[in-house]
Amino acid sequence: MVTLAEVAQHAGVSASTVSYVLSGKRSISASTRRRVEESIRVLGYHPNAGARALASSRSNIIALMVPLRTDMYVPVMMEIAIAVATTARAHGHDVLLLTGEEGPDAVRRVTGSGLADAMILMDVELDDERLPLLRASDQPSVLIGLPADTTGLTCVDLDWGATGALCLEHLAMLGHRDIAVIGEAPAVYERHTGFAERTLDGLRSRARELGLRALHRPCEGGYDAVAATLARILDERPGTTGFVVQNESAVEPLLALLRQQGRAVPEDMSVVAICPDQVAVQASVRLTSVGIPAQEMGRRAVEHLMAKLGGRGTDEVVLLPPGLTVRTSSGPALRRVR
Repeated sequence: MVTLAEVAQHAGVSASTVSYVLSGKRSISASTRRRVEESIRVLGYHPNAGARALASSRSNIIALMVPLRTDMYVPVMMEIAIAVATTARAHGHDVLLLTGEEGPDAVRRVTGSGLADAMILMDVELDDERLPLLRASDQPSVLIGLPADTTGLTCVDLDWGATGALCLEHLAMLGHRDIAVIGEAPAVYERHTGFAERTLDGLRSRARELGLRALHRPCEGGYDAVAATLARILDERPGTTGFVVQNESAVEPLLALLRQQGRAVPEDMSVVAICPDQVAVQASVRLTSVGIPAQEMGRRAVEHLMAKLGGRGTDEVVLLPPGLTVRTSSGPALRRVR
């Protein structure tokens, strides 16, 4: 392992000069700084994390709080986490991943221990118990998600309300009047998770404006749960011709069940999904869908956090606009009841 003394010898300067270049505590001439930085690059020197923290009063670590719940679609959460980690690394920071369902206790542990310079929180609920602690702390933070009250917070998220409305508008344009929403697992709504609640609010609001009937049913996902949910929907609303699915685990079981019942997609039933593009294009019927910009959300969250750490950031809400890609799972409604 290359030492600071070896960098100093290679650059022809003192060890203290190398230390000042790394910490920025003293002004160093541009030519000397370039020489030291070139030696660091050539030798592959990496400062010891502990020493660096002592020198700068910073750990250069970001805490990422992402509870991995069984009722959430983990691949999307991990795609966001990877985007956070790679963007943070480009800014010279590492990521401490906190995956437990600890809530406020995890925030207290991070803010009270100096483990990290800043925090990014995911799986945000409308009335998230972690938020009072964030507002009371001097530590910079960013939410990937949108609570009910965003005062004093920086939030990055997909515009889920506009996403729900966009799915509804697409089906309405095709002549569908009775639309069913197969949603996330019941526990997601019981926690008042922001993305699920806001999608539903946007969809219902647009349905009222357009005079459509929208029926929402949560679903655990998996074949048996989707079969029971579909049977309930068709019993309650036999005229249903359009589905919006916000549950990646329900997509393929729904398509299989419709096939088994002799309901062709999209001739008899149209299906629009809110899911990653990979899920949409690999389904047995290529799904019309609104994609989830996981990488963009992770990248933007880190960029806003770096601005805060640099004293440039302000509290703001950034909502990414949704985009709907039309594929083969949606078509004109047939006005007949099965």
